[in-house]
Amino acid sequence: MKNLLDEIKGKAIKLKRHIVLPDATDERAIRAARICVDEGLATISLIGDENEIQGKAKQIAISLDKVRIVDPSKSEKLSDFSHVYYNLRKAKGLQFEEAQKAMKRPLFFGAMMVHEGIADGSVAGSLSTTGDVLRAGIQIIGVADGINIVSSFFLMIFPYTTYTFADCAVVPDPDADQLADIAIASAENHTKLTGEEARVAMLSFSTKGSAQHPDVEKVQKATAIIKKKKPSLNVDGELQLDAAIVPSVAQHKAPGSSVAGSANVLIFPDLNSGNIGYKLAQRMANAEAIGPVVQGLKKPAFDLSRGCSVSDIVNVIAINAVVGAV
Repeated sequence: MKNLLDEIKGKAIKLKRHIVLPDATDERAIRAARICVDEGLATISLIGDENEIQGKAKQIAISLDKVRIVDPSKSEKLSDFSHVYYNLRKAKGLQFEEAQKAMKRPLFFGAMMVHEGIADGSVAGSLSTTGDVLRAGIQIIGVADGINIVSSFFLMIFPYTTYTFADCAVVPDPDADQLADIAIASAENHTKLTGEEARVAMLSFSTKGSAQHPDVEKVQKATAIIKKKKPSLNVDGELQLDAAIVPSVAQHKAPGSSVAGSANVLIFPDLNSGNIGYKLAQRMANAEAIGPVVQGLKKPAFDLSRGCSVSDIVNVIAINAVVGAV
């Protein structure tokens, strides 16, 4: 099986996207920018104080040749971006002076570059908090049409196959409508990244009515919503994990299901189960966990762990480029 990350990087190279890195004073971001430009994964703009970025690059002996630097306070776009942000948020009570101040922040300036189509995606989080990354994305880029929740997914890479797990990092207790949107977004991104048809299992402790409980009913309702909103999506639920991925179990617990026994997108009913599930797979089965990858925005703005490595940033940039492709 060809390495999935290599395949994703190959797609990114062909797409030639423009990705902004707002945490640009971080040594890891600068190193990642150099790798991405050298490998042709994307055009990179480092967003931040120009002198500080150049000083950091010089300190670690990294050339910024062909890497763009955008300093918000010096940018000719600062006034225009401030007016756009003010108009987006004035109904929420934002004052123009506050909009100007926000636009001098690399995270918000980078998100506005994505909003305005100057860049295709944003990757931050090595310095910024998850809350700030999501806030900039939601307030400026906005939530995708037809989706009512911003969530996340992990690519879980095993030697024999790749699964998408969601949501394992953002939404603590989604209701049925939100759970349906998480599943729809996850299925779309799974196909974009793996090239496979998504087979979506809505997970529960019950399979096809084997138990009765409000938590089971939520998953059943979410499954019905998905089938109404996306009738072409191959989805089934509610399914226990073994019924979702083990063919012999599926034959007994969910005979006739087009998903049971072969699911590749696993939608957990809440953050407790999702977070525990991906960490079990990562720590006990040695699966490679790529993520969390933010989804549900109109254009991709991804969050990184503050403990991320340079290679993590490079991988997420490549995923950002591919997920953002129409």
